[in-house]
Amino acid sequence: MSTSLHQQGEPARFTALVLAGSRGAAGDDLAEAQGQRHRALISVRGVPMLVRVVRTLRAAPSIGAIVVSIDDPAALDDVPELCALVTEGALALRRSERSPSRSVVAVLESLPAGEPVLVTTADHALLTPAMVEHFTLACRREGADVHVGLVAASLLRARFPESKRTYLPMRDDLYSGANLFAFLTPKAKLAAEFWVRAEASRKRPWRLALAFGPRALLSFWRRRFDLDAALEQVSRVIGARVRAVRMPFAEAAIDVDRASDLALATRILAERERGGGSE
Repeated sequence: MSTSLHQQGEPARFTALVLAGSRGAAGDDLAEAQGQRHRALISVRGVPMLVRVVRTLRAAPSIGAIVVSIDDPAALDDVPELCALVTEGALALRRSERSPSRSVVAVLESLPAGEPVLVTTADHALLTPAMVEHFTLACRREGADVHVGLVAASLLRARFPESKRTYLPMRDDLYSGANLFAFLTPKAKLAAEFWVRAEASRKRPWRLALAFGPRALLSFWRRRFDLDAALEQVSRVIGARVRAVRMPFAEAAIDVDRASDLALATRILAERERGGGSE
């Protein structure tokens, strides 16, 4: 946090990290189908998704520095708008690590401890400044170590019943991720490190499950926890306080992961343009 911000009594702005890593050796069918070498550069309504995300973050008052974590920085050489921002010092590029979680840890370690960091993804083509400001304001108000943005299935299905999402089943509702994460304190790094372990345990999920204990796992399975109670359990295991920000924007849950998502995002953006606004 800078001295001037302390003097003015204002909170430090968030450093925004945009995860733009590729899909690895398996390739990316969606990018190839769109004639792009990289998923982040798929155009929606004529604008590459990564450009849309960066524009949104630059328009959000709560955001300061912006960092793009990408496996191949040279992939952006043909995007004049991003190249100009890099030259101006308004955008920083980092070569991504072996996984999204490791990329987050690397950035957290590169910054002063406790500097607020917002993490989102390059395929969040529908992200708006209003979403970013709602999320960051809620994070400031709640004051936990880590916050995660979520959208209730009841909201998403009412607005976009055709959208296929993966949901986290809770007693109070089902929830879909909004690709928005905030790391606010030095302890927040514990959550990113737990994420690294979770990715490493994908082929042996029982190792991760042991950390929660059989009673908690049974309660998760039987949907005895509402969202807040579930995150209390997660906080206990991680060693950092994790809270949810329930996003009131159905579009916040829609990233571009498949061809149907691209078609839906294109339709939503066309409707926004006809309406003359971007939320």
